[in-house]
Amino acid sequence: MTDQLVRIGFLGVAHLHSVSYANSLLAMAGVEVVGMWDRSEPLAADWSARLGVRHFASAEDLLAEGLDAVVVCSENVYHRPLVEQAAGRVKAILCEKPIATTVEDARAIIERCRATDTRLQIAFPVRFAPAVVELKRQLDAGLLGEILTLNCTNHGSMPGGWFVDPALSGGGAVLDHTVHVIDVLRWLWGVEVTEIYAEIGDSLLHPGLGIDDAGLLSFTLSNGVYGTLDTSWSRPPSYPIWGDVKLEILGERGVVYADTLHQYVTVASNAAGKTQWAGYGSDMDRGLMTDFIDMVRSGREPSITGEDGLAAMEVALAAYASARSGQPVKL
Repeated sequence: MTDQLVRIGFLGVAHLHSVSYANSLLAMAGVEVVGMWDRSEPLAADWSARLGVRHFASAEDLLAEGLDAVVVCSENVYHRPLVEQAAGRVKAILCEKPIATTVEDARAIIERCRATDTRLQIAFPVRFAPAVVELKRQLDAGLLGEILTLNCTNHGSMPGGWFVDPALSGGGAVLDHTVHVIDVLRWLWGVEVTEIYAEIGDSLLHPGLGIDDAGLLSFTLSNGVYGTLDTSWSRPPSYPIWGDVKLEILGERGVVYADTLHQYVTVASNAAGKTQWAGYGSDMDRGLMTDFIDMVRSGREPSITGEDGLAAMEVALAAYASARSGQPVKL
């Protein structure tokens, strides 16, 4: 099955990860990126020209090419219509996170894929970061003993564009970043968040932004572990990379600290305009795409399901509900 040609297309490329995903696929043997479509003609033309990928005039034209799979990297609010359009036309769909902006839309996506026998995978690349993989190994081996508490961060630079338009994104930094960390915690222990309390700042770091750009979440997991998550668009434009995802876990036998983006060298280049951290070694986006292509070829079930995407999104939505009420929310 490893030599089976996989023909794949992109439905929407508005999300920043789409270029990284495409570059990963273009570098893989036996994978053909047939083309892409986006509702923004200027964005589509630029993306197509930079990557050398064919640009289609409509999503329907692209789907008519007989694809094996599609990657949906549109604005969050369009995930549902694009997944529903592709389901039944392809074997598998990789949908960017969050799965949707409402529980209703997320469930509709899952049901549509189930009804059409289309395998749905959600894009949570942090599971494939080497530090997180090693962290899971240590936890599975019980090296820390009983887990007491955990402290997590997911900081980034303010992305602008549709990310700060609630009608398109469904939420700001809290929705954008919470889902990554919650998915990792669910994967590490096979647990759910049972209660959450959140303080959320609207335009706290970026005056006049009009959407949340910072949040501090306190939560309890179903295994009794208490944790916190600092999620924000707090990194300035001059920051060497987009941000960070870090986990610090305290157990009875010690503390383990995982930094998902620590594999880098510092490069000072006048051509780049600023000092940058150039990643080396493992690439979590490449890991995600490798896993997805393996699923398409083998016919196995997704490693990150639509239900995983729904569960992570529900925690972020509960955080917003807690901030509005000023009270903890049970899930």
